[in-house]
Amino acid sequence: MSLNKKSVDDINVKGKRVLVRCDFNVPLKEGKITDETRIVAALPTIKKLIADGGKVILCSHLGKVKNGPNEGESLAPVAERLSEKLGKPVNFVSDYNVTGEAATAAVNAMKEGDVVLLQNTRFRGSEETKNGEQFSKELADLCDVYVCDAFGSSHRAHASVAGVTDVVRAKGGECAVGYLMQKEIDFLGNAVENPVRPFVAILGGAKVADKLNVINNLLEKCDTLIIGGGMAFTFLKAQGYEIGNSLVDDEKIDYCKEMMDKAKKLGKKLLLPIDTTVADSFPDPIDAKIDVEIVDADKIPANKEGLDIGTKTAELYADAVKSAKTVVWNGPMGVFENPILAKGTIAVAKALAETSATTIIGGGDSAAAVNQLGFADKMSHISTGGGASLEFLEGKELPGVVAADDR
Repeated sequence: MSLNKKSVDDINVKGKRVLVRCDFNVPLKEGKITDETRIVAALPTIKKLIADGGKVILCSHLGKVKNGPNEGESLAPVAERLSEKLGKPVNFVSDYNVTGEAATAAVNAMKEGDVVLLQNTRFRGSEETKNGEQFSKELADLCDVYVCDAFGSSHRAHASVAGVTDVVRAKGGECAVGYLMQKEIDFLGNAVENPVRPFVAILGGAKVADKLNVINNLLEKCDTLIIGGGMAFTFLKAQGYEIGNSLVDDEKIDYCKEMMDKAKKLGKKLLLPIDTTVADSFPDPIDAKIDVEIVDADKIPANKEGLDIGTKTAELYADAVKSAKTVVWNGPMGVFENPILAKGTIAVAKALAETSATTIIGGGDSAAAVNQLGFADKMSHISTGGGASLEFLEGKELPGVVAADDR
């Protein structure tokens, strides 16, 4: 997958209709936006296209839209907030058909620098199916140039992410990436394909199954692979240790053995917990006060459950980060939502915050953890895509990246 993509700095949009696929999948409560991070992240690309005299047409999905189009998942609140942020009106086309007559009329009336926001792309239904060809064509009919700035959706070959590009290109238009996509490609893509070494990868989270291909791919790319979180216990069991009632994926024990052998053969360091924080059971509710003790990784009592890495492991992992030049982290070290079980995740976040290495947080729970723990501004890059980040780290080709024109 070529990572050298045409960006908004490489195209001339003056007087042209520019369709921008954004990620406005914001959390809503009673019709109000509760976190506007994704709207703010889209502003640099939108402002650049306005300043360059483009006619800017924005589209995005919002929510899962399981029961058909509904006002609860309309992009109307996004249009309102965008107008405030841009200091100019955003013409919202509320038509559930997304690309119908109302959208065509709104686009035809645009002047240079105007902004139109289309309705939730998933209201069309065909957005998520292989029958999105008609929708791709209708989206392409509205524009001369296409820009993808929705990394969080770039792992899906949807009409508004990938399908539209073929039609735009066929009629002589260009397909570029926005600043947000460019940043993800620069950091995540290059960290995996062309890292400054030593390269340390840290994987946590609950399940080995979610990260099977990531572990395999990163072992070939990194110098040190650190395993924490719930997935570590399957590795510990693969070493023959008692893990009590800890989370385990018995079907993946042989796979963990294979990965430990692979690390040895490749001469890579694979670091596993040497001690663990255990309790009688999982906290309920998740942030409830809980009694814990720290035991060596090979001495977990049969009636206890491991819920975080221990202090010695936290030190070991922090030390491994100190000498790194590139660090990629995906997945917390324990049940970070609980203050008592967040210590391992805090220790790793702190180590990343204090290093001079390029530090990349691969979206999802690890992004939530560094934000929640107050370390976000100390990281080089926090990815905006959970699933997309994981697939990038797996070495998969992302349809939204592939679909953009090469420079």
